[in-house]
Amino acid sequence: MSTQRIQKRVSDSAAIMSEIVLPNDGNGLGNLMGGRLLHWMDICASISSRRHAGMVCVTAGIDSVDFASPIREGEIVILNSHINRAFRTSMEVEINVWAEETKTGRRRQCNKAFFTFVAIADDQKPVLIPELIPESKAEKLRFKDAGVRRDFRLVLSGRISSVDAPHIQKYLETRRQSES
Repeated sequence: MSTQRIQKRVSDSAAIMSEIVLPNDGNGLGNLMGGRLLHWMDICASISSRRHAGMVCVTAGIDSVDFASPIREGEIVILNSHINRAFRTSMEVEINVWAEETKTGRRRQCNKAFFTFVAIADDQKPVLIPELIPESKAEKLRFKDAGVRRDFRLVLSGRISSVDAPHIQKYLETRRQSES
C-alpha cells in the first residue's frame, strides 16, 4: 500500500460566500454581531477544509481574529477562504472578510482570522489529509508563515516547548540576521 499523499493546490480549496446583514444579525447599534460573523467565517472556512481534505472536517481552533472595522446593517459581507498549509491531519485556513456598501459598491476589508481544522473519518478519529502545494510567491509565504503560527499555537498550548518548535527557531534566526 502506497504511503504517498495526494497533492492539492491552494486554489482547489478556495471558497467565497456572500451574506446580507439583516436587522436580526445586528447588535442593537446597527452593526453586525461578532458572533454571527464568526459563524459565517466558520462555515466558509469549513468549505475550504472539506474541499482540501475531501471529507468532513471539524474546527479545532480559531486565532488571530482581527475586527478592523464594523459591518453595518444592510451591507453585503463577502467572505473568502483558502488553505494556507496542510499538516498531517490538520490544516490552517485563512479567511478574509470584506463589507460592501450596497449603493456605491465600495469594499473595505473588515476582518481576518486563521482557523485550524482537523479531518475526521467515519470512526471519529483524525485522518491523514492531502499535502498542499503552494505555487505563487504569496502562497509560499503564507505556507511558511502558517508553520510559524502552528509552532506558536503548540508552544502556547503546552504541547511542545519552544526549543522543539523549528519554525519559531528559524523565524527568530531570520529576524536576528535582518537586524544585524
